[in-house]
Amino acid sequence: MTHSAPPQQHPAPPPQSQYLKEINSRLRPGTAVPALLPPAVRADARGVREAEVPPAAPHPQQGSLADIPFDNAAHAPEEPALARPRADGTWADVTAAEFAEHVLAVAKGLIVYGLRPGDRIAIMSRTTYEWTLLDFAAWAAGLITVPVYPTSSAIQARHILHDSGSLACAVESVDQARLISGRRQDLPHLAHLWQLDTGILGQLAAAGRDVPDTLVRQRRAGLGPGSVATVIYTSGTTGLPKGCVLTHGNFLAEVDNAIELLYPLFTAVSEDPAATLLFLPLSHVLGRMTAIGCLRARVKLGHAPSIKTDDLLRDLAGFRPTFVVGIPYVLEKVYNTGRATAEGIGRAASFDRAAKVAVRYAEAVEAELHGEGPGPGARLKALRKLYDVLVYRRIRAALGGRVRYAICGGSPLGRRLAAFYAGADVTVFEGYGLTETTAAATVTPPLKPRFGTVGWPLPGTGIRIAHDGEVLVRGGILFSGYWDAAAGVTRLDTDDGWFATGDIGELDADGYLTITGRKKDLIVTASGKNLAPAPLEDRLRAHPLVSQCLVVGDDRPYVAALLTLDPEGLQHWRMMRKREYVPAADLVRDPVLRADLQRAVDEANELVSRAESIRRFAVLPADFTEEGGHVTPSLKLRRTAIVRDFGQVIDDLYAAES
Repeated sequence: MTHSAPPQQHPAPPPQSQYLKEINSRLRPGTAVPALLPPAVRADARGVREAEVPPAAPHPQQGSLADIPFDNAAHAPEEPALARPRADGTWADVTAAEFAEHVLAVAKGLIVYGLRPGDRIAIMSRTTYEWTLLDFAAWAAGLITVPVYPTSSAIQARHILHDSGSLACAVESVDQARLISGRRQDLPHLAHLWQLDTGILGQLAAAGRDVPDTLVRQRRAGLGPGSVATVIYTSGTTGLPKGCVLTHGNFLAEVDNAIELLYPLFTAVSEDPAATLLFLPLSHVLGRMTAIGCLRARVKLGHAPSIKTDDLLRDLAGFRPTFVVGIPYVLEKVYNTGRATAEGIGRAASFDRAAKVAVRYAEAVEAELHGEGPGPGARLKALRKLYDVLVYRRIRAALGGRVRYAICGGSPLGRRLAAFYAGADVTVFEGYGLTETTAAATVTPPLKPRFGTVGWPLPGTGIRIAHDGEVLVRGGILFSGYWDAAAGVTRLDTDDGWFATGDIGELDADGYLTITGRKKDLIVTASGKNLAPAPLEDRLRAHPLVSQCLVVGDDRPYVAALLTLDPEGLQHWRMMRKREYVPAADLVRDPVLRADLQRAVDEANELVSRAESIRRFAVLPADFTEEGGHVTPSLKLRRTAIVRDFGQVIDDLYAAES
């Protein structure tokens, strides 16, 4: 790279910081804290252009994901590896030996049904034990798994099954079986359609009873780091999904380095063994990486199939994880629900004071860790202790009571909310990545949080900022390429190993990455002003009344927005504002509601200049849904479809200057 400065090294955090003491006090006695290096940063006249962190774990030279259950069974056979829910709400442990036995049995059944190494098997299900079991059994049989979102339409599912050439498909329910059956004439490769809730995995195990164990060992021995593990299809915000080819080595590079970096999460703590309840879809790369990482690190894993508020809170309370992995929506929901509860009993002002104290405390710790301040003072510590009893414990209780850490990805959480959770004793590790990067390419380092950023490069990964601001990535986590159905091969065109993500971002002097938006989503107003809509959209989406926000303004005189309402937030608002009598159809024009939303818009506008601020907004009568074609299964907005379908509403926003 031309005009690059030599790599800059940065000092480790202060060894006596209170934050460091708190983190290390939770580790199992005698645990060795890994020595993690900061990024090597390169800059030129335009600013910081590149940051790279050396690997924290050796690059795998042999083996595959298929070996994980059997290695665990060999080294810790009686240790709980997973847990399954009982009908009464309690959880039954599954030991490492039991899980390996289940994997072996199902793998044998897959072999009996004629599936050969390299064949593709699709899985369409919610987040369940059976999903993870079938995933590892397929790998043990030498197969390639192809996730399908359980909410996919018939057209989407048909495209994935046809494009991948899947020979088998396991669905969760009869409705999904009917959806696939309706497309069987378009799927000549599909030889088997199985339904998980009818006990098919038990039937597979029974069918393979006479297959010798050695045959499965031979299949596993035929795999290596370069073997294809899965083809995960992108969310398809602008067209048909593309299949990302990820190898066993990609996942091993991802999870092994993440385990080293995020040692507070994956190391058993003194009172409670590390455990997590997975509620992200396993069809999403972050959910998949979490499941693999937990089994790799021997962290007990549970599955929560429903993310409906009542269902998820019940599962969290029963399982009681020590950390959670999710998208900002979940943490926003917990915060907003906590405030709504406080408001309902007349204690909103107290909650707001507690939130401010949490943010101030976390920001003081942040400054201390970066050598920019002395840390929290005595009064701030006392206030935090007081509000821990009154407020923060209730927030943690909503997450199960034992949660002290959260991994958050998919979209920015925001500096304010990240600081609130840190001050409430739930440290949030924000990350950034794509399906193409096997989930996280960057993540918050445990001992040096910088709120509002997505952290440093994951060890073994480099981040570069191109001339136009696009974020580029390289490293062992980078996928092989996109699945080519016609040629049966993959392809990936990169410039010197760097993959263009399509995201716009900035690196600071210490190697922290901030994502400012998608390159294709940049708005250019009629006056020529360029702006990224994501910061405004993310800030508004965090408001309890707002479900979704789409910022518009291309070739328009100013910026405007379409807002949809959150049902639970709206129900609470109606009660508190005494607006229960207002018909639902009239709410979008209700002056009290619009005044409250205007305050939310004004707060979001504080993030940007006047030229970039939202001047007008419209409230839509219904939310954006996957069924309506306006969001992807991972809740990303399909901007083109929304602008097309709500074109008249957008035109009306510009009918007259505000």
